[in-house]
Amino acid sequence: MADRDRDTEGRARNARPRDGLGRPLPRGEQGVPRQPEGVARTPQETLREAQQLLDEGKPFHAHEVFEDAWKSGPDAERELWRGLAQLAVGITHAARGNRTGAVALLRRGSDNIAPFAGARPHGIDVTTLRTWAAALAESVSRHDTPPDAAAIAPRLRP
Repeated sequence: MADRDRDTEGRARNARPRDGLGRPLPRGEQGVPRQPEGVARTPQETLREAQQLLDEGKPFHAHEVFEDAWKSGPDAERELWRGLAQLAVGITHAARGNRTGAVALLRRGSDNIAPFAGARPHGIDVTTLRTWAAALAESVSRHDTPPDAAAIAPRLRP
């Protein structure tokens, strides 16, 4: 059996390079640098970094930034960050041409951020994001051609 890629703690990891949508590339090819895992960022840093990645057409990588906030942030905001990560994965699936996965994740992410709509946490316009997610889910379900990830990226804050 071939040796598996492992992290410093012995957990299996795939060290293959990945493209901007997180798809593994053949070994030896140049990929997009991966986001480091387990980075503690302020909410403002999280939003700034994730927005930049979304704007660059790297929603898979933005999801990893949101995932760090989801796992390390306060319990009261856990579903907010989880929902934002799911929206980023929804964009990833849409751009990869997985319409079913895109629609499911966009709807799930929208549902998870819904309780925060009135509060505008960290300046996030949750209501507008939910409208965007519903429109994107509808569009993805009707079109066969995968959209460009950067072209469909939402604005997290006005």
